[in-house]
Amino acid sequence: MKNIRSRFLYALLGAALLLVPGALSARSHSLYVVTTGDVHGSWFAAPYVGDGSAKTSLMSVKYYVDSLRAAVGGDNVLLLDAGDCLQGDNAAYYYNYVDTAGPHLFSRICAYMGYDAVTVGNHDIETGHAVYDRVNSELAGEGIPWLGGNALRTSDRTSYFPVYTVLDKGGLKVAVLGFTNPNIKAWLSEDLWSGMEFISLIPCVQKWVDVVNEKEKPDVVIVLVHSGTGEGDGSVLESQGLDLLASLEGVDLLVTAHDHRPRVESKGGTYMVNAGSRAGYVGYACIEVDKFAGRLRSKSVEADIVRLDKNKVDNAMAEAFSEDFEAVRAFTNRKVGTLAMDLYSREAFTGMSDFINLIHTVQLGVPEADISFAAPLSTDGRVSGGDVIYNDMFTIYPFENQLFVVRMRGSEIKDYLEYSYDNWIQTPGEHVLRIRKGEDPRYGTENWSFEGPTYNFDSAAGINYTVDVTRPAGSRVEISSLADGRPFQENGWYNVAMTSYRASGGGNLIPLGAGIEDVEDEGRVVARYPEIRDMIYDFISSRDVVTPSEVGDRKLLGEWKFVPGQVVGPLMKADMELVFGD
Repeated sequence: MKNIRSRFLYALLGAALLLVPGALSARSHSLYVVTTGDVHGSWFAAPYVGDGSAKTSLMSVKYYVDSLRAAVGGDNVLLLDAGDCLQGDNAAYYYNYVDTAGPHLFSRICAYMGYDAVTVGNHDIETGHAVYDRVNSELAGEGIPWLGGNALRTSDRTSYFPVYTVLDKGGLKVAVLGFTNPNIKAWLSEDLWSGMEFISLIPCVQKWVDVVNEKEKPDVVIVLVHSGTGEGDGSVLESQGLDLLASLEGVDLLVTAHDHRPRVESKGGTYMVNAGSRAGYVGYACIEVDKFAGRLRSKSVEADIVRLDKNKVDNAMAEAFSEDFEAVRAFTNRKVGTLAMDLYSREAFTGMSDFINLIHTVQLGVPEADISFAAPLSTDGRVSGGDVIYNDMFTIYPFENQLFVVRMRGSEIKDYLEYSYDNWIQTPGEHVLRIRKGEDPRYGTENWSFEGPTYNFDSAAGINYTVDVTRPAGSRVEISSLADGRPFQENGWYNVAMTSYRASGGGNLIPLGAGIEDVEDEGRVVARYPEIRDMIYDFISSRDVVTPSEVGDRKLLGEWKFVPGQVVGPLMKADMELVFGD
């Protein structure tokens, strides 16, 4: 990670504190930009359950940005967000789907904090038209544009969201352009983004930058993209940050997001900043502009990321939204049901477990499903036995995925599983799990972790099979029968329950694993159901006690395991200890 040394920020802020109004030359201007991204509903600092410690949140951001406003003058500060605001926390869920009577909490918070512009993220689109159309309208009513210039209406190819806004800040004309992630179609079912298509940021962003520079003639140009950093080689559609940094002309600051990885880079006088996730950091930039007689003489940009202190929050903001917090907390602590056992998501990486069995059991409960695919969506989640409250539902199933049932050939199911396990395990050497040791830029720590995202580690239920770790990739999975003992036929057809994310191509298991280009276009979707979390809620709440036997019925789930046991056992135990530390 390329960072400007922190002393730059302290020196800059110290100098700013010495400034008095009117001390600057009439032709010198300083614009201070604070950015957030991937906040994922982290709006409150206090915990919803128990007396746990505080966490960074938008209340930490408010404390920081108000300190800066007090130091340099509020008119010289720009507050921007790079998307993924409406998903990932109890508060977001509550105001998306439960309390919908009044203005959305996010719209109110943005107005309270004084955001100047926000960008649409893929998880914002995941909430569905009813939610994001409402928020878009509310933000517009507050004078806050929700930008997404590459989301085009299919009817006339005009932008569904605003492309840019022009702001007067500190005597400067500032253009802010915003774009969402172009890969949304690969992750979300069409009903969530109906009426739209999403085009690549290259060359879309440069085209609009040229238009804005020609039409508006701004002093400063800032581009917000809900796109990850990427490798800079043009190979990853969802992560085009470095691609843009290398190619954009006429841009002073590029703000990225999506991958949750704090990072700062610069090229040719343009800076790229990514503030990570959940308000753990903010991006910070100082843009110095020297004008004479209305004409630009010089311009310079410096940028960094700043770690926020979770204990420094805006107390006035906490008080202003205290009733909202209490409503979310009451909802979060509502009892759902009772578990007879603990659930550990990490156990799903070693074989069948109560955690993943619960999800499979629910998915196989729909009448169309013969087989189920599912992955642990939290890497190290735990739900203790006993009373289950609604907060636990976000541990069991963090995302708002729907359930799809897709028609697949037996050979496609096998190829799908081969692809999944190749992301997950390797032919034994020093390790059997695909793990590596290195710095995690999201948290600034060095540790052992999985090479790929664990939410793509699908196992299957409804069949009996083994995974031979000693065999090469593509030949590890051997399916012996369906769960009820009937033969499994590679040329047969089966209905497979999976998430809407997976059915839409998320994780590439369908297109690259099974070799199915598009399940919708090929007419393979035979059933759709509501959000899987809601189905799990109904399953737990409808029973007095959920027991291991109830979620582990081998006649329904079948059985799978890694073989040979004498090879897998010691290596798996050692690898799990490296990743989880116990």
